[in-house]
Amino acid sequence: MLILRDANVGLTRFDQFKNNLGIAPTMLTKRLATLTEEKLLEKRRYSERPPRDEYVLTEAGRDYLPVLFMLAAWGQKHRGGGQLTRFLDAETGTDIKPIAIDAVTGAEIGTREFRAVAPNDE
Repeated sequence: MLILRDANVGLTRFDQFKNNLGIAPTMLTKRLATLTEEKLLEKRRYSERPPRDEYVLTEAGRDYLPVLFMLAAWGQKHRGGGQLTRFLDAETGTDIKPIAIDAVTGAEIGTREFRAVAPNDE
């Protein structure tokens, strides 16, 4: 999740991720490979000599941003104690306070009853 967070703010290169996250290179290599295999990131060559790749968000990776916002808001409220990364509106500088809305009804998710339906039960 932290790699996707960093990719969403514009980091693309291995060293950028390593320096920002303070993660061991072997662990970062494995995690980038997994995110690439899962099609959340796409590996692109930006230098032939020496061969260097960057990691760019795919559509699926960009679509994960609202999930990061929601998890961050939950963490700030229930686990953070003010010590977690905050997301700010780039234009106004104010904290982003995400809420989940049902696109069909317009209702805030979490304020209404719901039921889960397994794929074979539809």
